[in-house]
Amino acid sequence: MVTTEIAEKIQRLEEKYAAMGQNLSSYLDGLLYADYLTYWDYIQLDVLLNLQHPRTPIPDERIFIIYHQITELYLKLSLQAIEQISLAPVLSAEIFKTQLKRINNYFHSLISSFEIMVDGMDKEQFLQFRMALLPASGFQSGQFRMIEICSTRLNNLVYEPQRPEVEGLELKDVLEKIYWRSGATELATGKKTLTLRQFELKYMDTFLKLATEYKDNNLLASYKKLSPAEQTELIPLLKEYDLNVNVRWPLMHYKSAVRYLHKKPEDIAATGGTNWQQFLPPKNKRIVFFPELWTDEELSNWGKIAMGE
Repeated sequence: MVTTEIAEKIQRLEEKYAAMGQNLSSYLDGLLYADYLTYWDYIQLDVLLNLQHPRTPIPDERIFIIYHQITELYLKLSLQAIEQISLAPVLSAEIFKTQLKRINNYFHSLISSFEIMVDGMDKEQFLQFRMALLPASGFQSGQFRMIEICSTRLNNLVYEPQRPEVEGLELKDVLEKIYWRSGATELATGKKTLTLRQFELKYMDTFLKLATEYKDNNLLASYKKLSPAEQTELIPLLKEYDLNVNVRWPLMHYKSAVRYLHKKPEDIAATGGTNWQQFLPPKNKRIVFFPELWTDEELSNWGKIAMGE
């Protein structure tokens, strides 16, 4: 029996497909003969479970791969949420809060689950399979760098002592001084590592395009477009986000590096040749997305409390 409600929906479908020059009957035929959707097809489960290709037969390498893949999926969700804020046709505090809460939840999940990397692998197995990964490195996560670029003024991603040098420069020139580039230089010679050269070749054009697109629409710029009352509502969430991305997340990586790479009398080098002892601790990086929201004392102690100092 065709109810009035169903008839109205059929009429709307006819109008929809007519506007595209299509016949509704053809689409109904397709729906009639289409198979039922299954969970495994919808999320491409078979593909997903076959995306792990270890380079060695060492069992714990699969843990390493899967966790990094999970991480990249969370980063993708975070970028989508940032886009909902920064590119909203009409920005409101409500949109900002909704999406920022989501991002914080994504990072809370990543941070709390990173124990999988800190304690979830056998140290000897890790030290064996890691040599097959050279020169790949988590440093090469382009999505994480995109999150940084979309979150704040590009100058804030330059080490503090160098910021006066980049004030007023074109975005391309500021990118030349972005903090992470100095974190992947050979310790002995100061030259760029292969890890960094590969990364720049793949992503620098993308980063410049993104920095240009988000110059006036990054999270900090979007926050400043709101009224003082709306800004006040967002401050706790923005500070939480700042701590999640710039203190808690790198601190978990540092703990993992200490667990697997600390060795007396000399630490083991990272696969990408990065100076992890200096590069990973948040108190050394001192990168802050929203410096205006923190007191001078908080900024001077950035990352130290989290590291138990």
